[in-house]
Amino acid sequence: MPQKQTLMENPIKILVLNNEVEATLFDQILQDRNIPFLIRSFHDSAYDGLWQNQAGWGHLMAPPEYKEEILRLYSEMLNASFDESQDGEQ
Repeated sequence: MPQKQTLMENPIKILVLNNEVEATLFDQILQDRNIPFLIRSFHDSAYDGLWQNQAGWGHLMAPPEYKEEILRLYSEMLNASFDESQDGEQ
């Protein structure tokens, strides 16, 4: 499970991640760009992951000054994944 621990001042919640695969991929993208962040899973063993089915897999927090770049990178990642899945259908 991706977990990036860095010292950050005033991190904000930037986006909700849909699943662990997406979180792992985005973790690597942000690390490659040296963007400070924290990915936190919503998994709670007491409820056997029930919360994740309702609220998403987890969320990403980062300093506010990185918000626009993170959202742009996330959108690019999702679009690239969508484009790749469409290639096999044509």
